[in-house]
Amino acid sequence: MRILFFWVVMLCSLPSLAASRCDLQAPTALADVGPVQLAYQSIGRETDPALVLVMGLGGQLIDWPDEVLLGLCRQGFRVIRFDNRDVGLSAWRQEVPKASLTYGVLRHRLGLPVSAPYALRDMARDTLGLMARLQVPRFHVLGVSMGGMIAQHMADLAPERVRSLTLIMTSSSALGLPGPSAALLKLLAQREAGSREVAIERQVELLAALSSPQVEIDREQLRRQAATAYDRAFNPEGVKRQILAVLAEPSRVELLERLHLPTLVVHGTADPLLPVMHGVHVAAHVRGSELRLIPGLAHRFQEAFKEPLLAAVLPYLRSQRREALARL
Repeated sequence: MRILFFWVVMLCSLPSLAASRCDLQAPTALADVGPVQLAYQSIGRETDPALVLVMGLGGQLIDWPDEVLLGLCRQGFRVIRFDNRDVGLSAWRQEVPKASLTYGVLRHRLGLPVSAPYALRDMARDTLGLMARLQVPRFHVLGVSMGGMIAQHMADLAPERVRSLTLIMTSSSALGLPGPSAALLKLLAQREAGSREVAIERQVELLAALSSPQVEIDREQLRRQAATAYDRAFNPEGVKRQILAVLAEPSRVELLERLHLPTLVVHGTADPLLPVMHGVHVAAHVRGSELRLIPGLAHRFQEAFKEPLLAAVLPYLRSQRREALARL
């Protein structure tokens, strides 16, 4: 009878135990990694399998939705999110490189090679370096947009360390894939702002343009989101350098064909920045990968698509976690 009572108590306490260890208010720390200092947050137990989240262009660690973080942590992952170099609270440990976005965009439009202060592969080394500093030898990787491109390089640079890949709304950067409209590119590249108000309104316009046409846009909600990001950190020159790194990126088709690890590709059918064929192309070149297309999803995490996204990602990562534990 006592044993039965013990198990009843344990089972009833599982949700509260998960909630207590999945603390989204965990402190943000700093780690020196090569030429940069990365701001990061670790959510969950250090003994749990690690999952590192790699954000997209200009995004900060606060841009990961709480529901996604809690869903992943409650699956039993130690979730590690961070600010990429040149955004958020991350900083350079050496002289900040200079670059001209206008000149780079012009060369890209003319089909000429683009020079960038650093490459996405360097950003992949940043992430691998962060995980080394945290003494995490092996981990799962989830990358979104530019973060998915960085994740591809991570798997290529250190295949023995990456347990699985989850690539959301990303690309192979291959020639011939459909691109965004000129108007969207202009919004993406427009980074200067004379005041906080101007910067926030420009971000609202960009977020609206990246939204699904199937969902009514709540501009006040977007304004609050943009204001929170601005007040935490605003580094337009850094985002310009990230844009140049993306523009300078060659096709990764050969890289993708070298990968031999579990990979899930998730893409929306209404993505205006990286149309759906980008995701299809990635999945077609990673041997054994799984592809999940989400109708109506664009190039943002929106509330209306929370459930379809979690339904695509959580079962896959749950299975990868079980398989990794079974091999121990």
